[in-house]
Amino acid sequence: MPVAVVTDSTAYLPPELVRAHRLTVVPLTVVLNGAEGLEGIETFPEDATRALSGRRVTVSTSRPAPEQFAQVYREQLAAGADGVVSVHLSAELSGTVEAARLAAAEVGDDRVTVVDSRSTGMGLGFPVLAAAAAAAGGADLTGVRQAALDAVDRTTIFFYVDTLEFLRRGGRINAAEALLGTALSVKPIMHMPDGAIVVRDKVRTASRGVARLVDLAVEAAGDAEVDLAVHHLAAPERAEQLLVALTERLGDRLHHTYVSEAGAVIAAHAGPGLACVVLHRRP
Repeated sequence: MPVAVVTDSTAYLPPELVRAHRLTVVPLTVVLNGAEGLEGIETFPEDATRALSGRRVTVSTSRPAPEQFAQVYREQLAAGADGVVSVHLSAELSGTVEAARLAAAEVGDDRVTVVDSRSTGMGLGFPVLAAAAAAAGGADLTGVRQAALDAVDRTTIFFYVDTLEFLRRGGRINAAEALLGTALSVKPIMHMPDGAIVVRDKVRTASRGVARLVDLAVEAAGDAEVDLAVHHLAAPERAEQLLVALTERLGDRLHHTYVSEAGAVIAAHAGPGLACVVLHRRP
């Protein structure tokens, strides 16, 4: 392809899509009790959820170094790409976008451009796929970047967590929001309207949380034809409930569907029990 597409490990794209679209995935690092591991290569969701169940545990994540991105960009250009579009998880959640932009400036902003997906999971994955499709169709660097940006605007993410505690520990929400959720014993539903995690709704039980996710996703779909992704963490039954309900509600407007367990980076910050819906309105 004239333009290569790079992303990071938090897109949680199925491996067959990574291969089919010739994507390059740069892993983030997960640190469990001081031991570092590359997400999806050395550290997996079950490692993080198992660590989080312990009483005395430290779990953190870190971005790839700018040098890692610079090496990837140079390799793609040396292999014949005319340019690189690098699409990553929200800058509100991670320094990954910043690291990618530093690397792009080093390699050459005229040949490498970076896109902030303002999301994660398949909220990142759908813009990556849109960029890859544009590249495969022969679009230039500007066209591939615009395809990713357009897909960002068409993509919506909602997720349910059993507790806000893990998000609070990781600094992904403020302490006041976490305290409110704990005091009321509510089950929060989150969304990311501008790339930051914000409480969207509160419900009393996990079953109501799943039902509310379905309603919010159908509302976000409107009359559009859509692609759907469902993520979970140690909660495959919730993912199945979401998939069945959304398949029924969206009917023939539903095109591609993807179901997967989120990776160790998201596990470190959301905790087990996560259920997530990502909706991409097709152009």
